[in-house]
Amino acid sequence: MSFEKHLMICGATGCISSGSNKVQQALVEELEKHGLKGKYRLVMGGCPGLCEEGPIIVIYPDEVFYCRLKPEDMTEMVEKHLIGGEVVERLLYNGPDVDSPVRFYDSIPFYAKQKFNVLRNGGIIDPESIDEYIMRGGYRAFSRALEMDPETIYGEVKQSGLRGRGGAGFPTGMKWQFAAQSKGSKKYVVCNADEGDPGAFMDRSILEGDPHAILEGMLICGLAIGADEGYIYCRAEYPLAIKRLKIAIDQAENYGLLGKNILGYGKNFKIKIKEGAGAFVCGEETALLASIEGRRGVPRHRPPFPAVEGLWGKPTCINNVETFANIPLILKKGGVADFASVGTEGSKGTKVFALAGKIRNTGLCEVPMGITIREIIFDVGGGIKDGRKFKAVQAGGPSGGCIPEEYLDLPIDYDSLTSAGAIMGSGGLVVMDEGTCMVDLARYFLSFTQKESCGQCIPCRLGTTQMFNILNDITEGRGKPEDIKLLEELAWAIKKGSMCGLGQTAPNPVLTTLRYFRDEYEAHVYEKRCPALVCKALLRYCIDPEKCIGCRRCTKECPVDAISGEKKEPHVIDQELCIKCGACFDVCPKKVQAVEVLSEGLPEPKVNETCEEGCKCQS
Repeated sequence: MSFEKHLMICGATGCISSGSNKVQQALVEELEKHGLKGKYRLVMGGCPGLCEEGPIIVIYPDEVFYCRLKPEDMTEMVEKHLIGGEVVERLLYNGPDVDSPVRFYDSIPFYAKQKFNVLRNGGIIDPESIDEYIMRGGYRAFSRALEMDPETIYGEVKQSGLRGRGGAGFPTGMKWQFAAQSKGSKKYVVCNADEGDPGAFMDRSILEGDPHAILEGMLICGLAIGADEGYIYCRAEYPLAIKRLKIAIDQAENYGLLGKNILGYGKNFKIKIKEGAGAFVCGEETALLASIEGRRGVPRHRPPFPAVEGLWGKPTCINNVETFANIPLILKKGGVADFASVGTEGSKGTKVFALAGKIRNTGLCEVPMGITIREIIFDVGGGIKDGRKFKAVQAGGPSGGCIPEEYLDLPIDYDSLTSAGAIMGSGGLVVMDEGTCMVDLARYFLSFTQKESCGQCIPCRLGTTQMFNILNDITEGRGKPEDIKLLEELAWAIKKGSMCGLGQTAPNPVLTTLRYFRDEYEAHVYEKRCPALVCKALLRYCIDPEKCIGCRRCTKECPVDAISGEKKEPHVIDQELCIKCGACFDVCPKKVQAVEVLSEGLPEPKVNETCEEGCKCQS
């Protein structure tokens, strides 16, 4: 059946959360109203990357990119564009980085420096159609691999220079070689889709937008190491990814690409999905294997490594989602040279990043290895929100490190990030502006890793708890001069003494913030003030009597009645009653902004001269 146009609606989790399902429903109703239901093909596709502008619809072959859509916009889009042939300019992308509304991807600055390898099909094909994946070259690499011997397969992966995209960056081809050369009549392939980093959604988006790429990568790995069974370990919080994976597995089985005697070559391979319960530590490969086996997900000592003794004691090759998505590109004809031509000497190919935090273009991007942090944040990400100043970027999730402004021109690759005290991780980039307290940020990430520790080894179980308690004391004004040195000593002891990667990297946020933002720690400890005006215990809300117009908005909003004053007269805040919720600051008219947030170490605020002796309003 032929269609006049192809309407690709972003059906990824990000756009769904901003209402793309309602937009799709409104579009269907509008087409039915005009008798056009069978004329156009509607597809809920994968993520096109620019999540900040969702919900998104891309119309092919017109190549028109509509964004920030609402259900009520569908009437105009159908009547003007689909029926009248006129582009609806008000629905086009019109960000501050363009002079006028632009029609398509290639005119949007967000996409200018990107190179789509892993995300090659996202937002283009129907992720629930194996036919569309095949039409885009899908399973051709696997059909080529069926005629290759295992040594040639993992040899090409080694030659490409692909390093694991899950965090540590171990050479993928070498890992495959170890598993292939391990003795065993039964072997397994495991895809790690347990994406637990706060602010990370790379793997989820790949699974939602291109699930067959993961299956093809796992099939090729199975041929390389001699495995006939695979598992995808995906967290249960990703229901859409799991749904589309199940559809893809059923389709591949029906097409003879999974199961027994695949395509008549005598090869067998089946894939099962294991839904994880959301434990961050299960992202560690040995804990993940334990969870698949039905045991408590805790890491074990290595060696033996999983490539020698993994799932149920058998040789097992584990790679993450993005790693497997790269494999079909490498194994296609001429793919090794194409892949290796991108990136740096030690970090080949592209990397998918999730941009989050105080950045204008939150979303998903794929860039060549070697691009600088500045290019990602300011060219791709569009810079910092609300015109504020960049302060730092957290690379590598809660186990990564905070990179300051002085390293903005650092190239993104495994070795450069390590030298700066961070890690590549799975690809989360959380951007911070001048309003971020780095001590509080370190406390937040320590809180996360401390709670997610499996508790098996003492350095991680007790060390992260002690570090968190010290950071908590510092942010609440109880910090002591010796705390800074103790934090460093604990951090290095935990890194050296912990059994698995969670404990070994948990101190990174503290070490990097101490390395680059020590002055903030010292301000909290020695001066009892928070330079970023974030830590509530070190703040006070005051009213400037010369600015206050007595509008009484603050008195109405204060939940503890700490503000007093007559109408049209300056108000005052009783500091003993104030709970520092900030409601008064939020409702104070911005033209006046009489409510001020001050840190304890800053100069004393202005005091109303009419106060009687003993008044505590500004004390």
